[in-house]
Amino acid sequence: MRILGRMLLGLVLIVVLLVAVVLVRTVTFKAPAAADLASVKVAPAVAIDVDTAAQHLSQAVQIQTVSHQSLADDQPAEWTRLHDFLQSAYPAAHAAMTREIVAKNTLVYTWRGSDPSLSPVILMAHQDVVPVTAGSEGDWKHPPFSGAIADGAVWGRGSIDDKGSLITLFEGIESLAKSGFKPQRTVIVVSGEDEETHGTGARAAAALLKSRGVKAQFVVDEGLAVITQNPITGGRLALIGLAEKGYATLKVTAKAQGGHSSAPPADGGGVVTLAHAITAIASHGFPMAFRGPGAAMLETLAPSAPFPVRMAVANAWLFKPLLIKQIGATPAGAALLHTTIAPTMLQGSPKENVLPQDAAAWINYRIAPGDTSAGVMAKAKAAVAGLPVTLGWVDPPFEPSPVSSTSSDGWKALAAVAGAVTGAPVAPSLVTAGTDSRFLQPVASDVYRFQPMDFGDKDIEAIHGTNEHLTLTNLKQCVEFYARLIATAAG
Repeated sequence: MRILGRMLLGLVLIVVLLVAVVLVRTVTFKAPAAADLASVKVAPAVAIDVDTAAQHLSQAVQIQTVSHQSLADDQPAEWTRLHDFLQSAYPAAHAAMTREIVAKNTLVYTWRGSDPSLSPVILMAHQDVVPVTAGSEGDWKHPPFSGAIADGAVWGRGSIDDKGSLITLFEGIESLAKSGFKPQRTVIVVSGEDEETHGTGARAAAALLKSRGVKAQFVVDEGLAVITQNPITGGRLALIGLAEKGYATLKVTAKAQGGHSSAPPADGGGVVTLAHAITAIASHGFPMAFRGPGAAMLETLAPSAPFPVRMAVANAWLFKPLLIKQIGATPAGAALLHTTIAPTMLQGSPKENVLPQDAAAWINYRIAPGDTSAGVMAKAKAAVAGLPVTLGWVDPPFEPSPVSSTSSDGWKALAAVAGAVTGAPVAPSLVTAGTDSRFLQPVASDVYRFQPMDFGDKDIEAIHGTNEHLTLTNLKQCVEFYARLIATAAG
């Protein structure tokens, strides 16, 4: 009995010690990604003519710089129209900056700083937009290329993605140039022509800057925004992307003999083989892990989160499985924690009663930081071992981007301005889609992805969808953000 008593006492002491450790860590927890922003002197607000900015965005939306998968479907004259419009709408900005055109229609502007020893900053916003789905035009409240200003917003394709950023960036520069502002640090504006498809413009701009030995302090491009109702602390939250996932599409091909469907082979033929291969690859996914920018977001918010959340994050060594389960409960949350696998396209017989001689599937991967395309391929090959299929990349994969700093001077300036302009707490996170900024990584110390726009779920659905629009409130917020970021980081 004495031995049992001692064992029970020891167990109680262990539990008490464990509880004490958990409580102390919870009470003293500080976000590892939080930088001291008090040292940043944020530039004051500038005067903004919202009506004029709205008119300019309306005019830009009416210019149909639509990027198609086939270049033959593009209308090159529309990019020329947009360039001419920018020159006429922003004379002070064009007088202050030099303009170059690379590739076919990519714009590179340079606002030369007075101190060449300072690393420049690069601001990005692309010119092209995605097509409007044929037959959906009647579902729009206002025609998709009308640029209608109504109901407190500018309506039309590209009003958010990404002419909203392009126009408000120029509005901010125009305001500063008119005021007589002279940057100490050089400011470079890169506006790609085909972000929605091939990204050749941003590649060309990066090659130009690299040839000149440019190493920017930081880059800011589209990617994340201000979410109006975050599930962790409630209320608004400005999310800045520290990195973006890699991109790769795997083609899986199953060869078969073909023939008439009235006499199928015993194994079911190529389509059945392909189905087994897809199932095997999809079921051998990448485990979710509490790490990287996705985890950094929760760690940053934890100090102001409800006690159970703070306790779990402060003691991730103990509660990591619970954190992963909670975050991964939704597709969007799960995407922050691992490499995703999405079969998207299928190809088989051209006729319903013909067995195909080959069947193929396309599987899209978004590769999380910490994983590689080589690892993806190895995992897929292991999953289909023994099946008569071949695997190959459709195009060379994009690897995940490096993770940018949350302690650098660039981060401090960006986070401080984002917080001052939006009035929302700021946290780092991961961009699960792709942007032109990935091509600028070789010419910058850090690359960040952020649009100072407030988005609810419905707003996000409209991007690339029906009824895309930018509210005048968001428009004003964006102009102020870009002007104050330039004045803060380059002034």
